[in-house]
Amino acid sequence: MEQKTEKNELIEWVKAIIIGVIIAWAVPFFLFMPTQVQGASMMPTFEDGDKVVVNKIGPKLTEYNRFDVIVFKATETDNYIKRIIGLPGDKIAYKDDVLYINGEKFDEPYLEDFKNELIDSGTLTQDFALEEILNESVVPEGHFFVLGDNRRYSRDSRDPNLGFISQERVLGTVDVRVWPLNHLGLIH
Repeated sequence: MEQKTEKNELIEWVKAIIIGVIIAWAVPFFLFMPTQVQGASMMPTFEDGDKVVVNKIGPKLTEYNRFDVIVFKATETDNYIKRIIGLPGDKIAYKDDVLYINGEKFDEPYLEDFKNELIDSGTLTQDFALEEILNESVVPEGHFFVLGDNRRYSRDSRDPNLGFISQERVLGTVDVRVWPLNHLGLIH
């Protein structure tokens, strides 16, 4: 009888270890995804080579918000990192380097330092309205209008070949930068 109990206990331990290994593998795979920023389209927020963690589960439980930084499937092989500017139903325009959503002026504090560096060399974001660039008056239902923070050098929703981003293409939000260590921290 004692031998059977030891054998059952050993089986329970083996099961627990196997379950632990599966959970340790599955949590990062299904909930979080490490990724590396490529290119300069999100400068100054992210530099080329920065490593970030994509939260894949959080947005599935809540809603995406304006100014969230997201990673989405841009092509069959490429993921892009951009900032949500327009939500479904929003009318987006830029005039004199100022963002207008539904006719209301919006501040973009994450761009202030970058704009200050460009004072003598023009605007960061050229004037546009959705109607002019995408032939739509508002962001369609189930889609987002996204921009890179480095507005002069970003392939984003202003490009008709990319356009509005379907929510189904979004992999998750970027909430944390993990590399380089001197920039480790939460993303705003």
